Amino acid sequence: MEATSMHLLISSLLLSGVILSGTAQGAVFTLKNSCPYTVWPGAISGNGGAALGGGGFRLGPGGAATLTAPPGWSGRFWARTGCVFSGPGGAGNCTTGDCGGSLACAGGGAPPVTLAEFTLGGDLDFYDVSLVDGYNVGVGVTPSPATGGATATCRYAGCVADLNARCPAELRVTGPAGRTVACRSACAAFGSPEFCCTGAHSLPGTCGPTRYSQLFKSACPTAYSYAYDDASSTCTCPPATDYLITFCPPS
Repeated sequence: MEATSMHLLISSLLLSGVILSGTAQGAVFTLKNSCPYTVWPGAISGNGGAALGGGGFRLGPGGAATLTAPPGWSGRFWARTGCVFSGPGGAGNCTTGDCGGSLACAGGGAPPVTLAEFTLGGDLDFYDVSLVDGYNVGVGVTPSPATGGATATCRYAGCVADLNARCPAELRVTGPAGRTVACRSACAAFGSPEFCCTGAHSLPGTCGPTRYSQLFKSACPTAYSYAYDDASSTCTCPPATDYLITFCPPS
């Protein structure tokens, strides 16, 4: 995965399972498919825990699934599209977001893919919707704090806009009949340090927004658009917050 950010910080928390001080509490995630087509949500746990939902499952248009995460859980969710699973043990492939050719994901979704990322901490939950690895499907995260009501940091995060329709030609990934099915990140498309926040551009002071990340940001103001896009994209909520994750959220 190409992502680097305090999104790097969140990613390191996700992958290491680092939990803040306090009493860790779990969460209930409700995944809802508002797309006019079937998606196959993928899920991975970042701290060695069991994958929620078995790592992946089918979700038809209008469908919803509820997954309960244990205290201290961290991980990612994403939507896979254009999937065909017909082999033994759920073997198959997806047009976007594929995770190794299996219904049950053991690794992350192949870019370009829109990510919903979570770390359930003791004092705070951290979450974000990331376009750092590109975009395939709109994703929205709506928190439901146990204390009731959103706060300045406990707020909606996501990408409502259809970036596939706005994707520059040089970033497009096409599927059947030449239809744009995903939009690559500039890093994936060009591999340059200024787009990937690597080398001389590996620090927040040397890796800033580009015209491509600004295009993503203007379309989706509350989503991560590049590696160090922290200020407007990192969300926190108190423990015992539940989350609704909507694929193709309404505008």
